[in-house]
This record gives sequence, C-alpha cells and structure tokens, in this order.
Amino acid sequence: MAGRGATHNIEHRFSGPQIETVDDGWSQSDWGAAFAASDPRTEVREIEARSIISHNHSPDVPFGRSINPYQGCEHGCIYCYARPSHAYLELSPGLDFESKLFAKINAAELLRREFAKPGYQPQTIMLGANTDPYQPIEHHYRLTRELLEVMLAHRHPVGIITKSAMILRDLDLLTELAREGLCQVMVSVTTLNETLRRQLEPRASTGTGRIKVIEKLARAGIPAGVLAAPMIPRLNEPELEQIIKAAVDAGAGCADYILLRLPHELTTLFCDWLEEHYPGQKEAILNQLRASRGGALNSPAFGTRMRGEGQFADLLAQRFRLISRRLQLGKRHTALNTSAFIRPNEQLRLF
Repeated sequence: MAGRGATHNIEHRFSGPQIETVDDGWSQSDWGAAFAASDPRTEVREIEARSIISHNHSPDVPFGRSINPYQGCEHGCIYCYARPSHAYLELSPGLDFESKLFAKINAAELLRREFAKPGYQPQTIMLGANTDPYQPIEHHYRLTRELLEVMLAHRHPVGIITKSAMILRDLDLLTELAREGLCQVMVSVTTLNETLRRQLEPRASTGTGRIKVIEKLARAGIPAGVLAAPMIPRLNEPELEQIIKAAVDAGAGCADYILLRLPHELTTLFCDWLEEHYPGQKEAILNQLRASRGGALNSPAFGTRMRGEGQFADLLAQRFRLISRRLQLGKRHTALNTSAFIRPNEQLRLF
C-alpha cells in the first residue's frame, strides 16, 4: 500500500468481536476492486490530556522523563516499538497506528502547570521517546514547537529524538536553548539505502536528508548525535559503520544503536512485512533475531533488550565500540544544564 508501512490491520491483545467488510461477489459494480485498492486516509483526533510528562524507570533508557505530544505516527515505520501502544486505545497496531492519530492540544499548558508546582525539580525531558514529535501533522498542530517555547521560557533542559527534517523549522528555538546548554538532538538514521528506507519508513525523511539535518544542527551550535536504530540483521545492520561515519563527518558528536525489538503485536506485523518485501531472507533474519533473544523473537529483559545477547549481538557491540573509538566519539548523551530553571512565578528574574 503506497505510503504505508503496514499492509493491513491485525487483531491486538485486547481485541473483542469485530465486523469486517468484504466483497462477496454479488455486487454488479466495481465497488469490490475500489474497496480493495483503498488507502486509509490519515485521521487526527484532538484530545485534552490529563497529564503530559511520562516517567520512566528503565535502566536501559538514559532519561527518566518524556513527552509525546502525539499518539500514533504517520511516518509508518514498520519496526516501531510504539505500535503495540495503540491497542490500549482499542485500535490496531497495524494501519490504525499510522492513520488514526491523536493530538494532545493542551500539551504546552499542561507543561506550564507542571513547572509551576512548588516541588518540581528540573530534569531533562525527552521529546520523541515513543512517537516522532516532528511527524507530518506537526506542520499543522505545532505542538512540539509550543513545548519548546515553554522549555525556553523557563530555561528547562530538553532532548529530542527525530527522523524528520522538519526539526530545522525550529532552529531559532533550538539555537537559543543550546546557548545555555539546554538541549541535545539525536537524529535517528536507519539506512542510507533509499529503496530500503521507502519500504521501512514510507513517510519519513530520506537517510541522506537526515545526515544533512545533523550537519545544519551542528553548524548552528546545537549538540547533535546519531541513533542507528533499529539494526535489523542482514538488512540494514551491515550499514552500521557507514551510518555512523556519515553522521560524524556531518558534525555528530555522539552515537548510539539499538537492536531490533519486536514486542507484542509487532512480531506479527514485522513477519508479514518480511514476507511481503524479503521472503527469501525472512527465515535467516528471524533466526538471527532468535539467536540474539534467547530463542525468542523478543525479550523484554532489562540489560539486554536494547542490545541483545549471544554471538551476533556481541559482534555488533564490538563493531560499534571500534567505530566509536576510531572516530573519537564522545559520551553518548550530554549532561544538560538544570541550574538555569525559572519557575512561572519567577519570570521577573529575566528582566
């Protein structure tokens, strides 16, 4: 399906009885063919969230707080570990995840309220931990920009993970934040092979475009790094060194990687995708993943879920260490400034 990562909707772990429309052959029109060829349009539901900061206690993740202004993601990345979260909304992690989206229109106001709480202590907040804050609907809603404006007004540290060139729209805010040591951007680059990129991430920026984003961020004095993720055995994993070197040549100061994770319904979706695009390599890829996940296609165990274990995972880790040492990369994550924070009732300190 053009422009979509998933080919269909699948039942999820909370699924109940469902009604499915099919062409039974009795129609005298071409309705059946039109229905089969239909492409679900993107629908956005505006919601008012009750809270905005999510707290994370995983030892595998280098941040404890995050904000996701959107639920669902139009980029359509078939490997996205956030897809199963759509099941909590009674929607499918398949096509629904990339076509039925939710925009938290009160995100900025909720953040201001958090900052105003007497006991609030500043700590880096990550934008894009679950879904991309610069996915296409950000053009209209501008929720990410509003959040950055709040961060800047209150001198609060912020990290960003994105695979979209749209982040350059907010270069003015990011530059001001960077001057005070308040921001870092990690650009996710999955592949530099455009054919593979279109299959994996149909509505995301090109791989070379993301390298240019790193270059422009670095030139503006904004700390930028590259996240080579996810690494998929035999598909984009051979590109690990190439991706990191291209990013460093563009100005990236740090790098990281993640081995493909397949939680919950994502296992079915990814296997279907392999059958559609790479049937000849499907079993070899899955077997390599099983060898790195204790015999299963996914393992949620802390300590190994991001990197895997076993011979292949160890070799991937060694390759990453070697390229990092050769390119003299610094720490993977910059410690941002928390001492400049200004509470809403202390705005007069700026004048």
